[in-house]
Amino acid sequence: MLEKFSIRTTSNTEMVDITSQVRSVISKSKIKEGLCVVYVPHTTAAVTINENADPDVVHDIVKELNKVIPFQDGYHHSEGNSAAHIKSSLIGSTVQILIADGSPVFGTWQGIYFCEFDGPRTRNFHVMIK
Repeated sequence: MLEKFSIRTTSNTEMVDITSQVRSVISKSKIKEGLCVVYVPHTTAAVTINENADPDVVHDIVKELNKVIPFQDGYHHSEGNSAAHIKSSLIGSTVQILIADGSPVFGTWQGIYFCEFDGPRTRNFHVMIK
């Protein structure tokens, strides 16, 4: 089962919780034991799993990524979005989630985030269940 989602980001750099969309696909799949893959087909966006109980965690991640990889730093790429490409490569374009008893296997505080590094834009992500 493969589903495609569109997402509209509102900032240059942000993390959007997509856990509910992923849970929905897992539920609809009726698969009890398996694997869920979330894939982002963009070179300036990414996907990650991290804490979703305290929004300050997301704020801190974005703040530190922007500090370590600044928007302007003498990059050669002519489009002006080299920082977004670097952040995307560091975070990654795919996460995998185990499915047990028809539910995603998460730690207590974990959620899935779409990471925008070159927004605002309309983006896509894909969820596959096996």
